[in-house]
Amino acid sequence: MPASTSEAKAPEPSDTAADSGSGSTPTAAAAVLTGAGATAVAVPPHTAGSDASPKTTPVSTGAASAQHRGAETESAETAIPAETASLERVSGSHSAAADTAAAADAAAADTAAGTGSEINGADESAGRPADDDISDEEIRRRAQERERAGEAKPVLARILQVMIAVFFPVMLLAAAIRAVATPLFLWVEYHRPGFPADSYGFSTDDRMTYGSYAVDYLLNFSGARYLGDLVMASGEPLYLESEVSHMADVKTVLTVAFVTALAMAVLSLLACIYLAKRSPGGIRRALFSGSVVTLVLVGALIVTAVLGWESFFTQVHTIFFANGNWTFRMDDTLIRLFPAQFWMDAGIAIAGLVLLTCIVVLIAAWPTKARRERSRRKQEEARRRYLDSLEAV
Repeated sequence: MPASTSEAKAPEPSDTAADSGSGSTPTAAAAVLTGAGATAVAVPPHTAGSDASPKTTPVSTGAASAQHRGAETESAETAIPAETASLERVSGSHSAAADTAAAADAAAADTAAGTGSEINGADESAGRPADDDISDEEIRRRAQERERAGEAKPVLARILQVMIAVFFPVMLLAAAIRAVATPLFLWVEYHRPGFPADSYGFSTDDRMTYGSYAVDYLLNFSGARYLGDLVMASGEPLYLESEVSHMADVKTVLTVAFVTALAMAVLSLLACIYLAKRSPGGIRRALFSGSVVTLVLVGALIVTAVLGWESFFTQVHTIFFANGNWTFRMDDTLIRLFPAQFWMDAGIAIAGLVLLTCIVVLIAAWPTKARRERSRRKQEEARRRYLDSLEAV
């Protein structure tokens, strides 16, 4: 084989030119394909120093070479449109895919927005059931509960009515005592016919003067010196030390009684304001009950005092003045100013004021048919307003 290769003749000029032109055609086709964007492998041209390609290409005739060049050119021209069409199809598929993805993203966003709105709506209505979801039985049950709540009488109103009825006797008794403990009552007593005169020398004017000091001391804020420093015209002390001590005890008892009655009056006033708004007729019932209780208590005290005044007087002083400093001699100043007749008249005046007040209150609060009907209408109105407030809730 080496010997035959060396003996081959040199190619003709026309063949060589044809080989050179055919050798350049694949390279140009490769360049065209590369410029069109297709992926192709360039065929390197033959060089003199290349060991991979033979130095000579055996070709039989020039016609074969021309036929070969025409086939390669046709193949290159056919490959270019094919590659271009492939690129267009790829580009079109990418554009369609991009459009599809964008449409899918928009649809997903719309779905998410709709889902969020539904979730928000569900959250807003989660705390309250729809009216269509409430059964008829549930509606009837709620209506019955509202009716029971409207018909039920407030417990606080009943408690306040009982409180006023209990406070009423104490307040009325304290007010009557305060009305008697005045210089006016002293003047009436000392000037009324039949009041016993002082057998030890006090005139009516002396009694009025010294007695007014004693009454003022019980109602003012002065100390024991207010009575202890008083002296008679002869210069002797008007009151003994035991008398001043007893008057101080009386002042303490009366102060506690008046303050307690005042506190009860304030509480009763607040209770009346509440009853006027929440329990029509409650004030009338409370005052009526308090008057009845007062009448019973005062009646029992009157019967006891009539049956034994001395015993009654002693028992009262024993309860409020347990230290025993309330007994005095007949010639002591307190006995000369305030004899037993004075206390009997004071008791009658206090009982008369209490009874008169109770009678007036009973007449004003008596449960007549018209008053009961008026109270019933007011209670219906209050009940209707309460049910309306429940409906609003």
